[in-house]
Amino acid sequence: MARPAQFERSEVLEKAMQAFWDQGYCATSMADLVEATHLKPGSLYAAFQSKEGLFLASLDHYATQSAARVKKALAEAASPLAGLRGYFRQLAEEVEHPGARRSCLLVNTVLELSRQNPAVQERVNRHLGTIEGLFRDSLEAAQAKGELAPDKDPAALAAFLMTTLWGLRVLTGTAPTQKRAQAIVTQLLSVLD
Repeated sequence: MARPAQFERSEVLEKAMQAFWDQGYCATSMADLVEATHLKPGSLYAAFQSKEGLFLASLDHYATQSAARVKKALAEAASPLAGLRGYFRQLAEEVEHPGARRSCLLVNTVLELSRQNPAVQERVNRHLGTIEGLFRDSLEAAQAKGELAPDKDPAALAAFLMTTLWGLRVLTGTAPTQKRAQAIVTQLLSVLD
């Protein structure tokens, strides 16, 4: 009879996520994951079935944190549009942070391998769709409160915000100045006026 796994799943996912985020999926070996998680290969395979299984679980872990961050920024703001503006301004402020060059794990995954792997593509699309849905909900709430003009299309604006967010995340990998990122965000937010 096999022994049950003796580890904290969220801690293992955090460590594996960091390894994948640092190196990408293809460059991260099982030896790297064993070193990062301090688990034996058999334990990783028993819990996640494969490297891809661990990667998908790591993406879920990352996406949960990302969605929580967006929800918090939107919920703590004085109004729906203030929440969106604050979220994007915060992104611009963070571009010079030492960890910012890692960009976004979901966006990195799209660029690295989602076209070759339907399971990864489906997972990334689902997670990015969640964030886009949060943006759309805020835009609809802003429209209902009269903050956003009635002729604006919340779904189209949410898709535009997501597209710009992806671009910002890729841009952070090039180490832009905060001034440049803020100029982009200012232009982006002008569509909400």
